Amino acid sequence: MPSRLVVRPEEAQAVTALLESAAEEPTGLIAEGEPGIGKTTLCLSTIELAKERGFRVLSARPAEAESVLAYASLADLLSAVHPSIWIGLPAPQRLAIDRVLLRAEAEDSTTDQRAVGAGFLSVIDLLAETSPVLLVLDDLQWLDPSSQKVIAFAARRLSAGVGVFATVRAESDDDSSPASWLHLPRPDGLQRIRIRPLSLGGLNAVITQRLGRSLSRPAIVRIQEVSGGNPFYALELAMAMDSGAGGSDLPLPMTLTELVRARIGGIDDAAREVLLVMACHGTPSVELAARATGLTVEDVVARLEDVEAKGIIGIDGHRLRFTHPLLAKGFYTDVTPPRRRAMHRRLAEIVDEPELKARHLAMAATHGDELTLMALDEAADMARSRGAPAAAAELLDLAIGLGGGTPERRILSAAYHFDAGEPARARTMLQDAIDRLEPGLRRAEAFSLLGHVASLNDNFEEAAGLLQQALPESHQDLALRVQILVSLSFALINAGSAEDAVTCIEEAVARADELGDRHALSQALGMRVVIRFMLGHGADTDSMQRAVALEDPEAESSAAFSPTVQNALMLAWTGDLERAQDEIMAIRRRCIERGEESELSFIDFHTVLIHLWIGSTAEATLIAEDAVERAYQLNGDLPLSVALSARAAVAAYAGDEETVRRDAADALAASNRCASRRLAEWPVTLLGFLEVSLGNYAAAIDTLAPLLNLLAAFPDSTELISASFVPDAAESYIQLGRLTDAEPVIAAVESNGRRLDRPWMKAVAGRCRAMLLAAQGDVDAATREVETALFEHARLPMPFEHARTQLLAGQLQRRQRQKDQAAGMLREALKVFEDLNTPLWADRARAELARADVGARRMSSLSPSEQRVAELAAAGMTNREVATALFISPKTVESNLARIYRKLNIHSRAELGRYMGELS
Repeated sequence: MPSRLVVRPEEAQAVTALLESAAEEPTGLIAEGEPGIGKTTLCLSTIELAKERGFRVLSARPAEAESVLAYASLADLLSAVHPSIWIGLPAPQRLAIDRVLLRAEAEDSTTDQRAVGAGFLSVIDLLAETSPVLLVLDDLQWLDPSSQKVIAFAARRLSAGVGVFATVRAESDDDSSPASWLHLPRPDGLQRIRIRPLSLGGLNAVITQRLGRSLSRPAIVRIQEVSGGNPFYALELAMAMDSGAGGSDLPLPMTLTELVRARIGGIDDAAREVLLVMACHGTPSVELAARATGLTVEDVVARLEDVEAKGIIGIDGHRLRFTHPLLAKGFYTDVTPPRRRAMHRRLAEIVDEPELKARHLAMAATHGDELTLMALDEAADMARSRGAPAAAAELLDLAIGLGGGTPERRILSAAYHFDAGEPARARTMLQDAIDRLEPGLRRAEAFSLLGHVASLNDNFEEAAGLLQQALPESHQDLALRVQILVSLSFALINAGSAEDAVTCIEEAVARADELGDRHALSQALGMRVVIRFMLGHGADTDSMQRAVALEDPEAESSAAFSPTVQNALMLAWTGDLERAQDEIMAIRRRCIERGEESELSFIDFHTVLIHLWIGSTAEATLIAEDAVERAYQLNGDLPLSVALSARAAVAAYAGDEETVRRDAADALAASNRCASRRLAEWPVTLLGFLEVSLGNYAAAIDTLAPLLNLLAAFPDSTELISASFVPDAAESYIQLGRLTDAEPVIAAVESNGRRLDRPWMKAVAGRCRAMLLAAQGDVDAATREVETALFEHARLPMPFEHARTQLLAGQLQRRQRQKDQAAGMLREALKVFEDLNTPLWADRARAELARADVGARRMSSLSPSEQRVAELAAAGMTNREVATALFISPKTVESNLARIYRKLNIHSRAELGRYMGELS
């Protein structure tokens, strides 16, 4: 460690370990300790050592007075980064960073906090490509909430070559750490150390270095006894002793608070007014202090000369700061409240930033006068437009605390808290508002927002109940009623109340049309198309196209309510998979660019299904990995259910029985917790498919029984998204000899396929009918049915389903002793099963080829997803470039490369390039 700063050996060792590890993988170190114990000294030493080792250091040292300013600390971290670094970022991220740094004027559009997080992470990743990066946060407890959320977002997603060092105040070992929100990708990646009091020798070194001379040993011993080894406390005592204030008769005991007060109490009146500006404002400029005190700049500096010489304040360029937070706090609390309010009022008249002006007005007020409340409202609106909903909520909470707790302000604050990722706080505020409000429009608005929170974060049944309470009170506001009806229909369909969902969405469309609001009508139309489709009423493409045309792309709404997203899904569900794949990937790219991680959970589930259906198993695997990692970070049952279902789907195709059973069980539990019957259908579907793949037909029927009951209740609902379990159920019935049970299942899909001209239904119904006919002994009729099924497959780019039908065709040809034709058909099926990495089905095809001289080609030891990553990495792409090409996180690329190196027994990209070259 740098020799000019006194650091304990165990701390030096921890910092050295941090820097060594961070160069290879994301690593963090948090130094905890009481005020004055030496956290900042360790921080400065860490920065110096990191720079010596070639790290790019981004640092921030927030102060208590600045902890209320949106993105104050994030701006400090980014201040040393040249704007050219983010010039190539996606537009939403670039604009977000510019707004954080106040380099862009607020436009009509609102920056999303998620775009700020995505942009910050992108900047770190770009910097890490050229040198390791260390993020340094001194006094973490004073981070403003907006910066904290963005740093937390980025920290969980850091890639190799990035480290985090932070200090945080903790009075005792039993204190809950203010840094509990900080997590890295690996659970063991973040270490904590407790900074202990200095030894007698350490204190002597610190005091000697600061005073420029040594004190006597008895004096040092006395100082250690009083200070308890706290360096700041010890220095204050040493300076008091050195100046003769205490002499050898230094009183015992003497608290640190008393000493700080004694220290600042000796400041002359000429400087106290300037210090009050500093205590109220944080780190003001000399010019601001001059305006606030009515002095000239020269007079301000002159009045502070003696205070600076005593080490109480520092002048850095044109910025003024206290040398230690304890001194600032001690001075502020010793000033009488009327004087503090007067200074805040004066500063509110001087500062230009609306957010800062509003906060000073709030700190100056004893009640909510109109000017202060209006300033807080305007500042909250500006903070929200900058992508800082946490700061916006805090500003409104200040207004509420001053007596301005109107229903509108309480509801809006709850909405901001929800946007800031605090659903529990939003729930509490909304419930409080509902309890205070009489029946009417405002209470309907509160119920509606609370239902929205529940549907997107907790429980569909609860959401439906809340929205149903809102509906009778919304008659006076047609726009609100449409919004409630659309949300209610979504909650009802997910909770399994299909008929009620249809009733709600039909009224929503009628009311939206009456309202004349284009975007409201687009959402109502889109949701109606989806609900009717899922119930077997067909695809209303005209209404969907109208919904897409009416949609406002800048409006804030969940992906599940977006006609653009719904249209992409409808393309997939009706068999237009190639167009669907292009559109869903474009949507996914926009979500990534904007940092919309909660929306990605919904998008990724369907993206994985589309990739699996179309045969892009490598991409499906990577996106599923990404989705699961993100779900654990989001810590909610909805994202967890869909992510685990997506990974279970990939595992089911790959024949990974253990993973399927584990993930499906966990996904089912999560979907039950959030009361989503629709989500619960997917784990059951995947378990049924696994049992069929394993040949466990009785287990498959037992597993799929709840879905078969649904099919009996809604025989028209056999679209791909609703009834992908049907061919597995039909095959299981036939294999068990339960032909009578198989008949109505097959007939429903046949009838609906003809009615809707759906190639998937026609293809799988034909395959199942052929199986049934063959089981009944009519092989010729079965052959004709399978040929018809293969014709329908030509309209449908689903290679796995095609190969399943080819496998049946080969079996039928063998039974008819057409061995050459059978072998050719089975070879084609085998090749597809191998290419798609579906080993259980490849084994079936090999078994059918056992009597023919057909050898299965040797498969690579790499999975398709690993093969894809290996190809791009071997082509010379960086991890970030591979991640961008595949729309996954750099962390997912890293984990795949680690598995690739292990499987191939190699250790570098150069070796990987040679290996891939030899294969080609």
